[in-house]
Amino acid sequence: MKILVGLSGGVDSAVAAAILKNEGHEVIGATMSIWGKDEYHDFKGHSNACFGPDEIKNIQEAEKIAKKLEIPYITVDCRNNYEKTVVENFRSEYLSGRTPNPCVWCNEKIKFGVFPNSAKKQGLIFDKFATGHYAKIGKIEGETCLKRGVDPKKDQTYFLYRLSKEQISDLILPLGVYTKDEIRKMAADFNLEVANKPDSQDFYGGDYSELLKAGKKQGNIVDTNGKILGTHDGIWNFTVGQRRGIKISSTEPLYVISLNEKTNEVIVGHKDKTFNKNLIAKNLNFQINPERYEGKVISAKIRSVQTPTEAKFKFIDKETIEIIFEEYQKSIAIGQSAVLYDNDVLIGGGIIESAK
Repeated sequence: MKILVGLSGGVDSAVAAAILKNEGHEVIGATMSIWGKDEYHDFKGHSNACFGPDEIKNIQEAEKIAKKLEIPYITVDCRNNYEKTVVENFRSEYLSGRTPNPCVWCNEKIKFGVFPNSAKKQGLIFDKFATGHYAKIGKIEGETCLKRGVDPKKDQTYFLYRLSKEQISDLILPLGVYTKDEIRKMAADFNLEVANKPDSQDFYGGDYSELLKAGKKQGNIVDTNGKILGTHDGIWNFTVGQRRGIKISSTEPLYVISLNEKTNEVIVGHKDKTFNKNLIAKNLNFQINPERYEGKVISAKIRSVQTPTEAKFKFIDKETIEIIFEEYQKSIAIGQSAVLYDNDVLIGGGIIESAK
């Protein structure tokens, strides 16, 4: 087949391209350009981030990888779409006291949407699109679905739950059956210079306030009874579950419990106030029929690094579900994603709107 591989300049996508070429496919490498070079000219950022001034270096790395593998290579300008879709959503969510996940949004809208579609508009013809994500493609009752990668520490299905069935049907994920250690060894065997390159660790490598373009908006830090304990310079400087940086003395550690945009308050409390068992999620996306799972014991996770834990869900209406966990969950953050699984099968999920 003719396969377009998204090259990030890192080890995972490089090995994905090498595996596919080694299997005899006609491989084309491509990198999406997302860094707004003019608008963010003075931003410092740092390495190991998806969005930042290191993009130039990463493109150079990707070009070297393509040359080493003897495959064609192009860059695809996605900057305007990324700014309007991912950065503006990130900015809007944070300023409203929510905790967004830009990687989830980017995958649905840009990386698996605008990026391959724009490549086609540049004249490229290909049968499938491939990336270096740690996930597998499978079938359940005739439906194509995503499954968790074999390496539980690297599984990335949490970030892919918003992909459509059409996007999945056009996708190849070569790394889902390997561990990270195996991929690094393969990179060395392929003589790829990026074999030991560190992984990207964050969406943006600099100070979030640069992207938020926010000044100061002083408000109160209060306890769960409304008692004023101190002040803050903007709710966007805090995230649910945060313990450090609150700068209020207490006999027990204080945690951020919630953020109230309407009152401009940061609500804090002791550890026992950080736990909830239920959440409401909207803006849903299911990759397989959810009706077969409603009311049954499945599993769910509220952050990417979490091991899926037993839960049930039910529809409140067509656009809303309630997820009920078997055990209490710590620091459920509004704006993050709740993702549902049946063992290793990714069912779908939604954006967290509230917790109780």
